[in-house]
Amino acid sequence: MKNLIIYYSRRGQNYVSGIIKHLEKGNAELIAEYIRDAVGADVFEVDTLKPYDTDYNVCIEEAKAELRAKARPELKKYLDSVEDYDNIFVVGPNWWGIYPMALYTQLEKLDFSGKTIHYAVTHEGSGLGGVPKAIKDACRGAKIGDSLAVQGGKTPSSEAQIKNWAEKAVK
Repeated sequence: MKNLIIYYSRRGQNYVSGIIKHLEKGNAELIAEYIRDAVGADVFEVDTLKPYDTDYNVCIEEAKAELRAKARPELKKYLDSVEDYDNIFVVGPNWWGIYPMALYTQLEKLDFSGKTIHYAVTHEGSGLGGVPKAIKDACRGAKIGDSLAVQGGKTPSSEAQIKNWAEKAVK
């Protein structure tokens, strides 16, 4: 079994447990690392050509505008295929009820036929939100596997839980 992680994560200013904090690594990036360490996986980071604003409050307004417009921001690089993988983990924050639009830019370009998608969401109270439906719509042809919601502020202390989830997901 070969595993892949596709993730988007925000470094810098983030909303964590009710306050704005500076994070050297975003919470979704930490989750991607925990999954990689647990099950062995290739990792692909979704990175927008035009960066989101460094100010968290401006960034979330940009994210809201993208969501309303159903935008698909251009990425610095793209995965062309997931043909070599059996399990694909998708990881990102819950912005306005679903993943950032940049993740969908990548996901919608891939053929997931015969693949199993497992997904994790970081949040500060909204859980999985609308991600389950959005993943099903974006990952055409995939079998939808296990999901996990992790409160962003608890991500650094959730390594064992995340690794256990990932290990069970690929069994």
